[in-house]
Amino acid sequence: MNGHNPDILTCLANLSADEVFTPPKLASAMLDILPQDLFRRPDTTFLDPVCKSGVFLREIARRLNDGLKNQMPDDQARINHILTRQVFGLAITELTALLSRRSVYCSKKADGKFSIATAFTKPDGNIRLPKTQHTWNANGKCESCGANQGEYDRDETLEAYAYPFIHGIDPTEIFKMKFDVIIGNPPYQLSDGGFGRSASPIYHQFVRQAKKLEPRFLTMVIPSRWFGGGKGLDDFRAEMLADDRIRRIVDFENVNDIFPGIDLAGGVCYFLWDRDNAGLCGVTNVHGSSEATSERKLNEFKTFIRHGAAVSIVRKVTERDETRMNKQVSGRKPFGLATTERPKRTGDLILRWQKGEGPYPRDEITTGIEIINRWKVITSYVGHDHAGNPGTDGRRRVLSKIDIIPPGTICNETYLVIGHYASKTEAANLVAYMKTRFFRFLVSQFMYSHHITKEAYAFVPILDMKQQWADADLIARYGLTLEEILSLIHI
Repeated sequence: MNGHNPDILTCLANLSADEVFTPPKLASAMLDILPQDLFRRPDTTFLDPVCKSGVFLREIARRLNDGLKNQMPDDQARINHILTRQVFGLAITELTALLSRRSVYCSKKADGKFSIATAFTKPDGNIRLPKTQHTWNANGKCESCGANQGEYDRDETLEAYAYPFIHGIDPTEIFKMKFDVIIGNPPYQLSDGGFGRSASPIYHQFVRQAKKLEPRFLTMVIPSRWFGGGKGLDDFRAEMLADDRIRRIVDFENVNDIFPGIDLAGGVCYFLWDRDNAGLCGVTNVHGSSEATSERKLNEFKTFIRHGAAVSIVRKVTERDETRMNKQVSGRKPFGLATTERPKRTGDLILRWQKGEGPYPRDEITTGIEIINRWKVITSYVGHDHAGNPGTDGRRRVLSKIDIIPPGTICNETYLVIGHYASKTEAANLVAYMKTRFFRFLVSQFMYSHHITKEAYAFVPILDMKQQWADADLIARYGLTLEEILSLIHI
């Protein structure tokens, strides 16, 4: 007979790419970064404010059960104490409330016949779903989470996705309890009613709310996009990078290393916030089975440098008095033309768009006029392979299509203009520079989403394009060590 007994929580299909079930292995790893004496104390309290499968609370209860055996030898008394006095949760939907209770109490009703806790007198136990609703403002947005009224205003019998933790519900009042540890995997985003499938991040709201409760420790797994800021995240990034109570970050650049089958540009990370102990942050970068850790200040640079091995290279580059390419690269719509703009029937210019090129009238161009008659190097605004995730050959990709367009040719928003020159030779030398590992490595430090903006070039120095640059020239120019050279190889 096969004795294998798989964990059912490893088999759950995710609700969506925005509400992702946490694998037990990840939950265990996040608990490992907490001080382990917390699980040997009968007065430590834990809260998961965004319960989905209940995996965090289940794993916490398991550790407490082991850690308190000597102090509480009676099994039932120990289990009752843990589940009624130490482990608490807020669910995000009716379904996840039931799943979480089933995981923690072994019964969808905490006071049910099959519940392992015999001290509960109500079916919810300590995993609650307080009823909340969105509060719509005059612009059709929720005042708490920014959800779009057209997407989320629905019948009361349906899920509102008005997550209690960020809609005015205070768990310290619900449970009459202060919490030592807050842990969870919050929803990542909500539709904001923008063009196409536009959505706004909300995970940072859960982090902020958790900090307001002032637990001793906070750990959450969230998308790594906050490293670079962006849509709704610039202030959050500044707050996080300046907070020296963040003592650990474990970063997975390839989301599939911990969430198989999920497509999430920029990867994910989990962090440990230690209320009472400030200091340097230990940053661990995980790539498949390999990992590297460095201790550093998070706000040394304007953006967060993801890889510890990159810090010394960036320091060597930025300490030289050279202008950076973010001053040269165009913004979005270098010629004022949206992605949807197409060639016209006639015109004395050529418009390059995603699927080809065709005529376009010069008199309709009001932006970028001064570079129309120069040789231009362009690259796609959308990066390659989902924000730097490894390709099938294991190597990371950074820039997508790179091309030279001649005088009289323009482009729409699909492309950024990286540089413009009087001669084709200089443009070709820029292309050669862009294809070096050195160039792409510096750009990759800003890759946390599908898009590569002009700010992604903020570490790349502007060099003389009258000569061609190769990696060997750049390594010599900036005095890179062997260890630093090796860090370029995966690009």
